[in-house]
Amino acid sequence: MKRVIIIPDGCADEPQDALAGKSPLEAAHIPGMDRIASDGVVGRANHVPAHLPAGSAVANMSLLGYDPCRYFTGRAPLEAAAQNLDLGPDDWAIRCNLVTVQDQMMRDFTAGHITSEEAGALLKTAQGEVDDDRAEFVPGVSYRNLLLVRSAENTSLFSNETRTVPPHDLTDKSVVDDFPRGPGSDWLNEMMSQSVEWFADHPVNQRRAQNGQLPATNLWLWGLGKTPQLPAFDEMYGCRGSMITAVDLLRGIAALIGWERVEVPGATGYTDTDYAAKGRFAMETLSKQDLVCVHIEAPDEASHEGDLKAKISALEAIDQDIVCPLLAALESQGDYQILVSPDHPTPLRTKTHSHGFVPFAIAGTGIQSDQHKFYHERAASESSLSFEEGWRLMAYFTQTSIA
Repeated sequence: MKRVIIIPDGCADEPQDALAGKSPLEAAHIPGMDRIASDGVVGRANHVPAHLPAGSAVANMSLLGYDPCRYFTGRAPLEAAAQNLDLGPDDWAIRCNLVTVQDQMMRDFTAGHITSEEAGALLKTAQGEVDDDRAEFVPGVSYRNLLLVRSAENTSLFSNETRTVPPHDLTDKSVVDDFPRGPGSDWLNEMMSQSVEWFADHPVNQRRAQNGQLPATNLWLWGLGKTPQLPAFDEMYGCRGSMITAVDLLRGIAALIGWERVEVPGATGYTDTDYAAKGRFAMETLSKQDLVCVHIEAPDEASHEGDLKAKISALEAIDQDIVCPLLAALESQGDYQILVSPDHPTPLRTKTHSHGFVPFAIAGTGIQSDQHKFYHERAASESSLSFEEGWRLMAYFTQTSIA
């Protein structure tokens, strides 16, 4: 049995006035996803428990079959795993965004989609300026970076009560009341404050200003945690998997659950990603692996920017270049099952992740049609197939018995 999971990140949304009350999924031309819905079943799942942050870390952990109430420790340690960074039992990983804050407002949580090279230069300066040998800055991709804090045995600056706010939740909002709180927050806030001075006249920002680009005004620290201990996916669900993504968060989850990570040239984690390349690499990987998961960040990024047109375009590109080719490949080689589902809603109205159910569709061998014809939120809300604990969807998909 071959299986495929396709994750159009953040694609679940609300009815739009500009679309005569339709959601982006309803308005988009997605014949591949609609065919999965028509041939199989449509349902809904809640991947973000109310007491946990409505983010991709919690939601994707759940979507891939791991109870976040049991396993989630924070976003940053998942990204550390993607880079094969070794964290000790008392070490903490912290997500370290380069952002643009002006007049106490979050102007841009990506610092104008700063390049990886520019980010590396800024973090090199930060490493040289910071007066704490426990702190280690680790460059990532563009604005997405990490700060590791090495702790002595049984000591820690932070705790599970330390609270931070993702910068993408603050787009176009004041940041005054959303700085870190709780144990260790003074240390985090001081680091964020000092970075304003480090970056103010930095050559990178001088060049960006000359080119009419937004500066990286400071660091924003959030999503801290220790490395979680996740059981291997094949032990839980009986099949081996591969992950195709341009996002370190998903790479990290894949590493921790024992999946192969497949790197695709041209995959950017943004709306300009090479959708067709992801489709091609997925088909090649499918010949060697039981299960292939393709994660596409583009719909989520479009929502963060409040760009309806870009969100619909991303959904249509995912359908044309990934869903349709993979569906044809699966049908040509025997027994198969395919699942399409986002991780969480990201409404264009709020430009940020939210709690709530998302629609899924499953088709393939042994799946009887439930008479739904289309894949979108309204169809899912009318279905009797529902998972309040979203992590249980994976057992349903893989036909595995999980306690």
